[in-house]
Amino acid sequence: MIRQSIHRGLCTALLLATGAAAQVADQQPSQVILIIGDGMDEQQITIARNYLKGAQGELLLDQMPLRGASQILTIENTVDGKPVYVADSANTATSIATGEITSRGRIATSAGDDRDLATIVELAEAAGYRTGIVSTASITDATPAAFVAHISARYCENPGAMVDVSYSDIVVADCSADLKSNGGRGSISEQLAESNVDVLLGGGSKHFAPTAEGTSLTVAELAREKGFQLVSNAQELAAAQPDNRLLGLFSRSTMPVRLQGEDGRKAEDPEPSMLNHVHRYLGDVTLPEPMDCEPNPDYAAVPTLKQMTDAALRHLAHDNDRGFFLMIESASIDKQSHERKPCGSIGEVEQLEEALASALAFAGEYPNTLVLVTADHSQAAQMIPEISLFAAFPIPTYTPGKVARINTPEGSRMAVNYATTNFQMEEHTGAAVPVYGNSEAVGRVPPYIRQPEFFTITREYLGL
Repeated sequence: MIRQSIHRGLCTALLLATGAAAQVADQQPSQVILIIGDGMDEQQITIARNYLKGAQGELLLDQMPLRGASQILTIENTVDGKPVYVADSANTATSIATGEITSRGRIATSAGDDRDLATIVELAEAAGYRTGIVSTASITDATPAAFVAHISARYCENPGAMVDVSYSDIVVADCSADLKSNGGRGSISEQLAESNVDVLLGGGSKHFAPTAEGTSLTVAELAREKGFQLVSNAQELAAAQPDNRLLGLFSRSTMPVRLQGEDGRKAEDPEPSMLNHVHRYLGDVTLPEPMDCEPNPDYAAVPTLKQMTDAALRHLAHDNDRGFFLMIESASIDKQSHERKPCGSIGEVEQLEEALASALAFAGEYPNTLVLVTADHSQAAQMIPEISLFAAFPIPTYTPGKVARINTPEGSRMAVNYATTNFQMEEHTGAAVPVYGNSEAVGRVPPYIRQPEFFTITREYLGL
């Protein structure tokens, strides 16, 4: 009953949005293309710029007319929650998608009382706009999910992962209240399959293989029954007809990254000598051997982020006199940082740059197009001196974290450090993240915003 009441309230909000949008129905089509680099803070951008363009080079991001900063906001999981200063992708994507501040792990639901929060995608759809989601992660992952689904925990990605969701025998989530049999909307993949989104492209086929709750169909079959055209490789994506809604699932989970450390290497521990263990001023230290970034052979099997972006733009713009909202995520800037793999993150920034080029080219052809680029949160990667500033002192000097020493194309060497935790994966950090915009953003986006303001900016641009 609670979920049904919440749903009625959400529908009321959508109807109001439809009425407001009717006032701008006679205008030319308007589009918002929002690009999110997951974990793409200034460290990640600088690391990628140094490698891809050189120390004096420029990324396409650097050439955009607007540049600012976004403050990340998070609260405890209570109705009147205190601030939490380091976020995760679920609550930050929820802030961008709904304009509401919530707690970590939540997908378009409120902290404390678990209310469904209307998303910009739902408001846009109710007003007659087309909508699309593109990601190099599973499309059930936190960032894409927060624009379409509503659930109490990001880990409940498919019908088999709803009750006592466990990793390594540790229960990390329970979404029993979100089961359809309990009046909820079901798992994230089920909600995507039953959504009105026009384009969904990314990884995550394994989450569409289980049987949908209360049916004999797999979630993928449910999506096809609901009107989606399913594609699974670059050839099928290129051949997909723009008249049909499109669901592309190109890998079982997160899509393969473009670059990797040679032989799969990642950041490693410095190795102090025995004497250094006796006293920190004694002995010496051996740093990890430098590495090259090399192509990841698995990457060739999937479409690029640019190919998915181009396909989404083609489908969303086809015979469309109203406009659309499109969210594009380069997800593994973050995911590769969690695993201490800077080459992977660099390749994902490069993919974001290529998708941005497509978005800007589209905006050049269709002037009423707002292009925004930001990150959901900052990440662990930190560029440090490859040769310590204190190397002249006769003592071993080295990072207490793990470090990768990367040979760069301009013949130098860059050191990337990870030192947020002793766990097997790195943590997010709490810094503000960059904001970029095309000429349509100038005068509409101030130089400093709080993350929920993305929702307001997008809503106002689309006249919702």
